[in-house]
Amino acid sequence: MRYSVQVQYVGKNYAGSQYQPDVPTIQNELEKAIRTLINENKRFKTVFSGRTDAGVNSAGQVVHFDLDKNIVASNFVYSLNEILPDDISVSDLKEVSPEFHAQKSAKSRRYRYELINRKHKNAFDGDLLRVKYDVNLERMQESLNYLLGEHDFSSFKSSGTLNPSKVCFIENAVIQKDGDKIIVEITGNRFLYNMVRTIVGTLLEIEGRNLPAEHMKNVLEAKDRRKAGKTVSPYGLALVEVKY
Repeated sequence: MRYSVQVQYVGKNYAGSQYQPDVPTIQNELEKAIRTLINENKRFKTVFSGRTDAGVNSAGQVVHFDLDKNIVASNFVYSLNEILPDDISVSDLKEVSPEFHAQKSAKSRRYRYELINRKHKNAFDGDLLRVKYDVNLERMQESLNYLLGEHDFSSFKSSGTLNPSKVCFIENAVIQKDGDKIIVEITGNRFLYNMVRTIVGTLLEIEGRNLPAEHMKNVLEAKDRRKAGKTVSPYGLALVEVKY
């Protein structure tokens, strides 16, 4: 039987979501916990909806795995959460079709980036990026609007991108402010390596240099990583939702 589960995690203490030997990752911990629960010694294979980088959080990562026996979802989730480290949890376990694939079946993914917009620091800011200068939310939204639709996002990818395809479809991109916190949410069918963090870095470059919103359009059309802004810190970025 094939099962899917939602996984939440704080990525600060991990070298990303995907399995790597000899370093802590979300997949390592999840597979180890499932092996313990089902009393299986060999490596247990899980498939994630997508890769998140070191330091990136998740509120809605979806993972599928296969078991050769029926399980009671409520008992399995409770026991798994008791085994997992405190910064990883699971929910919404369910049996799915054998054709379901956490990555390939996904229709869209929604990411959220949160940062602080304040001159002075606050002890409760945590690891969030702090922008000290004033920003123009209307201009930032106008800049994001240029990303909507299907485009080649080569300007916003890092060199570590493994997939040769650079074309993504951005369904929605919005910005809002909640007190001193600025929240950027972007929904798309797929994302390139460090794409969201580089988009946010380009937004901040536009604001920091008082550039027109059209600068985002120019960066996008250039298909040249050197034209975009910096790749901002992973802290503050979270995979919020995966839709199927």
